[in-house]
Amino acid sequence: MYGARGGGISERDAVADRVTIIEGTLGKAFGVMGGYIAADQNIIDVIRSYAPGFIFTTSLSPVLVAGVLAAVRHLKSSSEERDAQQANAAMLKKLFFDAGLPVMMSNTHIVPLMVGDPVKAKKISDILLAEYGIYVQPINYPTVPRGTERLRFTPGPQHNEEMMRDLTSALLEIWDRMEIPVAQAA
Repeated sequence: MYGARGGGISERDAVADRVTIIEGTLGKAFGVMGGYIAADQNIIDVIRSYAPGFIFTTSLSPVLVAGVLAAVRHLKSSSEERDAQQANAAMLKKLFFDAGLPVMMSNTHIVPLMVGDPVKAKKISDILLAEYGIYVQPINYPTVPRGTERLRFTPGPQHNEEMMRDLTSALLEIWDRMEIPVAQAA
C-alpha cells in the first residue's frame, strides 16, 4: 500500500536495502489470506524451528499463491489503488476531525477513532453493524494499552465521499446516544 511499486513503507522511505526481515499479510492489500516472511536462509530456518505460530502451519495452497501473484503483478504496475486509498484515508480523517470526533491523526491509511473504554468500543461496533450495516473492529487491550481502546477504520479505494459522510453521521448519532462528548469546532 506504500511505495511507487507497492514495496511498502521501506520502499516509500528508500530504506529497503537496510531491512533484514520483511514480513507482511496477504489478507488485506492483496485480498487473499495468509502472510509471508522474507529473509536470508539462516533467519528463515530459525523462524521455522522456533516460532510457535509457524510450527503448526502449512504452506499456502496453489490457488492462494496464484491469487497473490496476480495481485502483486497488478499492484507493481498500478498506483491507482494506493493513491485512492491514501486520499480516502485523508478524507475520512478530515471528516472525523471536522465533526469533532476523536480521530487519532497519523500518516498511514489506518484511521483510528479513540474511545478509551473497551465496553463502549464494543457497543459502538455492535451498533454500527446492527443498525447501519457497517463493520468496524474494536481494538482493545492487549493490542493497545488499557484506556486507549479505539475503533480502527481502513477506508478502501472504492469507498466514496457519501459513504464516509454516512459513517461520520452514524458515529455522531451513536456518540450522542451514548452521551460521549465531541470536540467543538474551532
